[in-house]
Amino acid sequence: MEACGEEGQVKLLGNTRSSFVVRVRIALALKGIHYEFIEENTPTKSQLLLQSNPVHKKIPVLIHNGRPVCESMIIVQYIEETWDTKAPNLMPKDPYDRAIARFWTAFVEDKLVLSILGVFNGHGEQQLKAAEESVANFLLLEEVLQTTGKAYFGGDEIGLVDISLGGILVFTKTLEKVTNIVLIDTDKMPQLSAWVDRFSNADGVKEVLPDRGEIFELITGWRAKLTSPPAGN
Repeated sequence: MEACGEEGQVKLLGNTRSSFVVRVRIALALKGIHYEFIEENTPTKSQLLLQSNPVHKKIPVLIHNGRPVCESMIIVQYIEETWDTKAPNLMPKDPYDRAIARFWTAFVEDKLVLSILGVFNGHGEQQLKAAEESVANFLLLEEVLQTTGKAYFGGDEIGLVDISLGGILVFTKTLEKVTNIVLIDTDKMPQLSAWVDRFSNADGVKEVLPDRGEIFELITGWRAKLTSPPAGN
């Protein structure tokens, strides 16, 4: 959908299966920002993508009035700061609370995502170790929700941490099915489990979450490649 009016021209380069792209789509949907979605079919990279993100050459890229912004959570913060008058507020107004939100967002990026990728790519002891690290990381997030007693990490509304974690939600839950490894245990993480259901069914979120069937095919296909013997010379 082409943007116009006060929003200017907004384009999003991405792929509907990407956990990182879905973060941006959630933020745009919650803010009610109209945009043009340009599908990027990896590994083929369009000239527009290469020009817009010459450093990493990766999606997502938000192009606002001809100016590109890269990296999913940087884009989400840009969306909040650019359209801060539009509800909901994706980041707290209080500087301390905003710093805490950024801290846990960085935790998801630097710790949780890497451990989940370890489960995705790993085998045997290596995979089990990555699973243990993932569970430990999820337990820390469970404690955050228990401490705040709120519906979301952002309080009563979806915020920065929710979007960061929620973007990888479909991938994580599908990975559990493919590997038969439980990462978010309902008994050990009741608050986080309830958050999963609440977030997944929220307006503005459920409409843009990746198709579970497609993610299942993606994960099973990649796992099959990892376990296949190398081709002969």
